[in-house]
Amino acid sequence: MTFIILGLVLWAGVHFWKRLAPASREALGDKGKMIVTAGSFIGLILMIIGYRGAEGTFYWGRTPAMTGINNLLMLLAFYLFAAAGSKARITQYIRHPQLTAVMLWAVAHLLVNGDTPSFILFGGLLVWASSEIQLINRAEPDWTPAHAVPMKKEITALIATVVVFAVVAGVHIALGYNPFG
Repeated sequence: MTFIILGLVLWAGVHFWKRLAPASREALGDKGKMIVTAGSFIGLILMIIGYRGAEGTFYWGRTPAMTGINNLLMLLAFYLFAAAGSKARITQYIRHPQLTAVMLWAVAHLLVNGDTPSFILFGGLLVWASSEIQLINRAEPDWTPAHAVPMKKEITALIATVVVFAVVAGVHIALGYNPFG
């Protein structure tokens, strides 16, 4: 579990850097972006390796009902993430669609993975995303929702949602974790 924690610390650290030390982050310019990218990638790899090799106390597992709820939450999470990229209609109502998507993703995974490594990984990312939202809202309290959105952007977000959901489900199945029970 050490790798999970190290990955979470690295991931959160490089993401919080812009909010907690904006002058030092801005002073590095493009080099700072590369540091964030590298730190994010290494943190992600550490979390994956750590989670795959971690053992811990088991409290609950998947049930058909929770698997269904998980999949619905995952569809919504993928939609929010895609909507942020395409500036779909939901972005008029949700200020942080990508971070909200991460929070939904984490909750969905906690519903079907009730063991210590999952609590650390998914719970840690849930805490990070909610903390990031608070930091952004404190740094930039004023928010103006996006303007009217053409239907084309909504359709783009919906198509991206279905495609990404299918790809991610396929990867899970290939790794031996059937998301459909």
